[in-house]
Amino acid sequence: MSSDDIAIRVSNLSKCYHIYDRPQDRLKQSIIPRLQRLVGRQPKNYFREFWALKDVSFEVKKGETVGIIGRNGSGKSTLLQIICGTLTPTSGTVETRGRVAALLELGSGFNPEFTGRENVYMNGAVLGLSKEEIDARFDDIAAFADIGEFIDQPVKVYSSGMYVRLAFAVAISVEPQILIVDEALSVGDAKFQAKCMDRIKKLKESGTSILFVSHDVSSVRTLCDNAIWLDKGCIRRYGDVFALTAHYMEYLFGDELKQTFKANEHQTDLSQNEVYVCREIHTENEEQPVNHWGTHKGIILEAGIYDAQGKKKNIFVNRERMQVRIHFRLPPRCNRKTLSVAFSFKDLKGTDLIVSTTWDDKQLGIECEGDTIEVIFELENCLNTGKYMLVAAIEDRAAPTIQYYEYIEGAQYFTTLFEHKYFGVFVPKVTHKVINKGSK
Repeated sequence: MSSDDIAIRVSNLSKCYHIYDRPQDRLKQSIIPRLQRLVGRQPKNYFREFWALKDVSFEVKKGETVGIIGRNGSGKSTLLQIICGTLTPTSGTVETRGRVAALLELGSGFNPEFTGRENVYMNGAVLGLSKEEIDARFDDIAAFADIGEFIDQPVKVYSSGMYVRLAFAVAISVEPQILIVDEALSVGDAKFQAKCMDRIKKLKESGTSILFVSHDVSSVRTLCDNAIWLDKGCIRRYGDVFALTAHYMEYLFGDELKQTFKANEHQTDLSQNEVYVCREIHTENEEQPVNHWGTHKGIILEAGIYDAQGKKKNIFVNRERMQVRIHFRLPPRCNRKTLSVAFSFKDLKGTDLIVSTTWDDKQLGIECEGDTIEVIFELENCLNTGKYMLVAAIEDRAAPTIQYYEYIEGAQYFTTLFEHKYFGVFVPKVTHKVINKGSK
């Protein structure tokens, strides 16, 4: 790939912190090793090393949006701070090409004693804008932040939501070539989050390169082209956002399952290999699941979508009646009262569109006789013209954290077609009424 096509290049990046067990150890470290070197002795360290990042390398193309996911403490924020230049790496290099705007920790870069207006001018200057350029953009910044008269109050009196509103408004006002967004947006209200996501999408369409950190897998799948999974400071995976986030979700649930079964070892005869099953399958083959895992993989005997006459189909037109059928074998020694059968329809980016389980509303357990059972969900097709996938799952709802006996993402791929063109994802039945209110 040509260097001209690269917006961000990270090469062998590492960051090490010194951890001191006692305050006096920090003082000892500043004095004793120097004295030991002076007398020709091997210096002793009074700290432990913690590597927040270790040998991280990747590239972001111009106009590409890359998501960064991982558990708390995996090194995500450290990586972004080094890319932004607010933190120095222990080793390795970072190259950025173009103006960088970043929204990192809450209120980073704000002087709490300054008013919002003063902080806009200060941050704009830091980002390379002249006073005249900030003057021209100030009204748009204030309108996007939508904090009213608080724009002339010290930011130390702002709520967390006001901080984020103003910080994001300033960051996007500079028309950056590279935008870096950390979890800060999660503190805003739903309306502001939607407005921010819409603006980020427009920046993406205009060719801005974006690094986006979020714990919300749906947002990462919707917004990003590729993703990086950080784990304990190292890149565990890097590639297509859908496949990567699928494996990340497997990892999260699989880890919880291992803990659950470890605590209840006497109640199960599962081998360790059965506890966490992960199979990597290419999404191009639409006859295979993109994601298939669980503690009892194989108990789902068949899962598919049928018409009202019981015929399995891959194409459904208009508001045709549909049946989702899941035929499965009961897991050994399971509690039928807390067993749940679930399905969802997702788009091909993995976003849940319709979800239903036997545990909804009445919390219906599977208490019928027999060890082989079929559950049928009936609904009317309301998905607009497009391609979708079926997810089938067998769950245990005994604990607040759902235990997945088996989870198949992509049990069937299907298409829906509407005769007329409609906007939006769903096409529900909506009644229309026109009322003559008279003349004025």
